[in-house]
Amino acid sequence: MATTAASARDPEAGRPRLAAELRAVVDRFWGRLTRTLAAPPSDPDPELTALLAAPFSSVDDVYDRLSAAETHLRNDGDRRAVFLTVYTAMTERVRAGIEGRDRGRRFEDSDWTRRYLVAFAERYRRAIVDFERGRSVPPAWRVAFGASLGGETLVLQDALLGINAHIVHDLAFALDDVGIGDGAERERRHADHLAINEVLSGLADVVQTTLASVYEAAGLREVDELFGRLDETATLHGLRAARAFAWDNAVLLADRPRLAPVVRWRVRTVAAGSAYALLSPGVGSPLLDRLRAAERGEPMLAAVSGAVHGDESGRGRADGTGRRP
Repeated sequence: MATTAASARDPEAGRPRLAAELRAVVDRFWGRLTRTLAAPPSDPDPELTALLAAPFSSVDDVYDRLSAAETHLRNDGDRRAVFLTVYTAMTERVRAGIEGRDRGRRFEDSDWTRRYLVAFAERYRRAIVDFERGRSVPPAWRVAFGASLGGETLVLQDALLGINAHIVHDLAFALDDVGIGDGAERERRHADHLAINEVLSGLADVVQTTLASVYEAAGLREVDELFGRLDETATLHGLRAARAFAWDNAVLLADRPRLAPVVRWRVRTVAAGSAYALLSPGVGSPLLDRLRAAERGEPMLAAVSGAVHGDESGRGRADGTGRRP
């Protein structure tokens, strides 16, 4: 999930191209035909739903209750905890910037940034509670939750599925919830939106170290390297580009309200397609088995690397059928 030098210089570099969006559309509908996802729990988890039933009231409330939910799910062996491990770390970093505890990061409008963080977390809170209660959820979250509960994903996939659903799907609507303003106000809010990219740029270390220790995935750093473009493909070529995609759609929602149905379809479809792409990285199940072993730290990295980089198409199965796993 590394940021390229170009995108580091230009915050808008790497914005998803039309071809990537069209491929995500295909991936969504193909994925619905070919992937089986675990169903929501037959009985809602009473502790989880009670913990997250009420709307968040503040940044501190977001951090405290997401941390408690992460601990609860992890203690239950529920792999939906993986994304929360990343998300709580991100929330703490943004909170440190808002409170001035991070000297290298400042926001021009701290009050708006607080509302932004709370509205963003609200999107996740509603999604997981609705999923627990068997209600309809956005397609990207349906894929993320169902795949993690299915028990066949890598730790890295669990993390990226949640990141994809939350940023590619939720963020545009969270920005619309808090308002992006216009004129000089919009410029200030956009600057704060971009400042959060610097928070996200440090999350690779969280994914590769915290997840490795918490989820017994000692080979996570090497697996991330072996996946090459996979994580970027699943999030429309990187987190910065995904966040630029969200801002663009928030601008459309604010300035072209008549286009709102089209924007909602675009966001839902691209996010869901990206999720299915993450579940179908173009490798056969034997290779995924080796990736799981590598994630645990077993010495299979050279063989796996050759297999991954030998499949340039990113589409067919290792068995030559041309169909997705």
